[in-house]
Amino acid sequence: MDKMKNPRFSNYVVLFFIASGAGAVVVNSTTSSTDKSNITLLKESSRDQLSAFAPKSRRKRYISHNDMISILDYHNKVRANVFPPAANMEYMLWDDGLARSAEAWAATCIWDHGPQYLLRYLGQNLSVRTGNYRSILQLVKPWYDEVNDYVFPYPRDCNPRCPLRCYGPMCTHYTQMVWATSNRVGCAIQTCYNMLVWGAVWRQATYLVCNYSPKGNWIGEAPYRVGVPCSACPPSYGGACSNNQCYPGVSSNYLYWFK
Repeated sequence: MDKMKNPRFSNYVVLFFIASGAGAVVVNSTTSSTDKSNITLLKESSRDQLSAFAPKSRRKRYISHNDMISILDYHNKVRANVFPPAANMEYMLWDDGLARSAEAWAATCIWDHGPQYLLRYLGQNLSVRTGNYRSILQLVKPWYDEVNDYVFPYPRDCNPRCPLRCYGPMCTHYTQMVWATSNRVGCAIQTCYNMLVWGAVWRQATYLVCNYSPKGNWIGEAPYRVGVPCSACPPSYGGACSNNQCYPGVSSNYLYWFK
């Protein structure tokens, strides 16, 4: 951890999670405070809202097509292979609205969760890295690696310790990835210069923001129900099951997102 705070060290990844809410208790692992007075949020115009369905539209994206596919496929691979198996795991889709909200926050280069008003409704995983990297999954895989310190809690062990049944310092990145009802994700990546990370200035940081909906990590709840895969899918799926996951009748909108 000391090395992560020292900008002389490169090729380290650090990561962070929060899911805040109104009217319920949720995981909150904020470890630093930052002046947010200079946060600028992107406001979606009507044209932005329709851009996913306009094949000829063009606008700058803060994540590449290949990175988007890699992140989405990796999440679904992890979700399909949880142990013990999940009875109600929903297939995850890419959501361009979540990606745009991630773009807006990543562009601030603030190493903290936000904006607060959106975190009432969304889950969020953050990762930052200094130095070169070969694949976007080098920023995502550490979230999954927390499974090594996690033991799935059965109902008698869950309340109030869920989802924090963790033998290491952090498990809530992993539990957000496999939260059964969090069936949409959108991410953005940003290169940040002179980014303040836990009290140290990182001269060049690669900052990844992923937003999830509906949010997960509600205290007192396990990330999913244990059982035969797809045996407890919501009725809206009509009994459709694919690769151990409740499968929707619509395709991900990522096919339109980059047109």
